Amino acid sequence: MSPRLPVVRPDPAATSEPPGGGPPTLWTRRSALNRLGWWLVSTSLGASFVASLSALFPRVRPTPPTRVVLGRPDELAVGEVSERWKKSDRVILVRTAEGFYALRSVCTHLGCVPGWQASEKKLKCFCHGSGFHADGVNFEGPAPRPLERLAIGLQGGRILVDTARRFRAERGEWSQPAAFLPWPSAAPGKARS
Repeated sequence: MSPRLPVVRPDPAATSEPPGGGPPTLWTRRSALNRLGWWLVSTSLGASFVASLSALFPRVRPTPPTRVVLGRPDELAVGEVSERWKKSDRVILVRTAEGFYALRSVCTHLGCVPGWQASEKKLKCFCHGSGFHADGVNFEGPAPRPLERLAIGLQGGRILVDTARRFRAERGEWSQPAAFLPWPSAAPGKARS
């Protein structure tokens, strides 16, 4: 027979105090993780609440001016298609022997921005392959109608385009006087819109 060892039981008074002998600490590993978890939950709920509130008040930019002053008429050569204002104002300016017209640079298929292909002498929409002649008439691809023309006139010897006034070919609106600026027969300095 082997001798029996005495059973050692922990002293309850010794376990409630930290080893330094002071009062029990508030920060144990479990309580720190618990507090971190609650902090993360409350932060995410607060962020969700702020995001929901900001959705009720959208940040809307003021509408850009619809009247755009472009260059002087003598800056473009006959037959030139200028994309100088395509990015800033969505305007493509075309000069013919008879005068000027402005095309809205938004494809009539799904709203992509067509670009001028000088080698092929056409406006090509790179999204879905629509093609337009320099006058805006569609001839290839899925675009259902020609590009829209914009109101054009002269103001102080410079070309003025009103992007809010649009003319559609299928409605016969391209023949309206504001859709075309005759040149050089138009009197400089006379505003027309």
